[in-house]
This record gives sequence, C-alpha cells and structure tokens, in this order.
Amino acid sequence: MKKILLLFVLVLTILFLSFTSEKTYQIGQIKTPYGEILVWLHNETPNHKASFIELAEKGYWDSLTFNRVIPNFVAQGGCPDTPEGFTNPEYLLEPEFHENLKHEYGALGAGRDDNPKKLSARCQFYIVQNKEGLHRLDGDYTIFGKVIKGMDVVDEIVNVKRDSLDNPITPITLDVNIIKIDNKNLKDLGFNI
Repeated sequence: MKKILLLFVLVLTILFLSFTSEKTYQIGQIKTPYGEILVWLHNETPNHKASFIELAEKGYWDSLTFNRVIPNFVAQGGCPDTPEGFTNPEYLLEPEFHENLKHEYGALGAGRDDNPKKLSARCQFYIVQNKEGLHRLDGDYTIFGKVIKGMDVVDEIVNVKRDSLDNPITPITLDVNIIKIDNKNLKDLGFNI
C-alpha cells in the first residue's frame, strides 16, 4: 500500500510541476556601456538563430565593438568589414529570407559583403535604427531577430561621435549573452509571441 501511495504522490508531483513550470525562450542580451538590448530570435531563420546562440555562448563578441554606427540607418557590431570580405567558410551562412521578416525599426540582421550568393557573415550583426525601416534591404540581407527592449540604447549608440568611416570615436564594447525569459516576463516587456 505504501508503494502505491508513494507512486501516486510522485505522479501528482510530476503533473503539478509540468503544469506550473512555464516555458522559457532563449533571448539575445547585448550589454553595452549605454545599457542593455534584448533581442527575440526568430524561429523562421533557424540557422541564423542557432549561429547567434552559439557565438554568444562562446563569448565570440565579448572582445568586439559596435564598429559602424549611422543615424537613421543601423548600429552594426561584430567583426569589422575587411577589404577581402568575409571569406572564412566557418563564418558564412546561406541566406534565410522570409517574407514576414522585414527591415523594420529594431530588426536584427546579419551583415554580409557583396558576395553573389548573399551569404551572411554570421560574425557580424546589425540593428535597424531607421524609424521608417530600410525596406530596400529586404530580400538581400537576412533578418533573424527583433529588439524587444533597448531601442532607446540603440538610438543613443548611433548618435555618438564617429570618424569618417562611421566608427565610434570611443569604442562601444559588446557583451553578448543568451538569457532565458518566460512568457509572463516577455509580456511585461510588451512582447507577445
């Protein structure tokens, strides 16, 4: 009888935990000297999402900066543009264009050079800062996320003093992580799945 009662309690406990534990989502966290930016990573672009998560968890960007900031355009971070382009195959991804993912204010996209296959440089990302969007880039650059908190930070970043190549005079460091947020906290941020 004790074994049956113990089994019954165990089953009830498992059921209780399965109903009370809320699902969490992997969210990109970009810490800067100006504040925190949180980004939703789209399931429609699974390779770019997985790549961002992998590089963030490895600390890839943590010694890098926002290297190109242009008001009414983008804040771009990660590896700098090079004359050779992005030739390391480890850091190239096939594009993942999706008709519902556009270059809107706050969109997170993958940088690339002028390669004919439109391969993304997975080591470089940008955030659209133009409030009207940059729809001329739709279908040419992969959008794989959206800022859900911190566009005020992005707005501040693109307005810093910069040199003739749009590189901030004072480096804007990156600390990129993956954090988990549940549905309730996403709603508190004003983001609904």
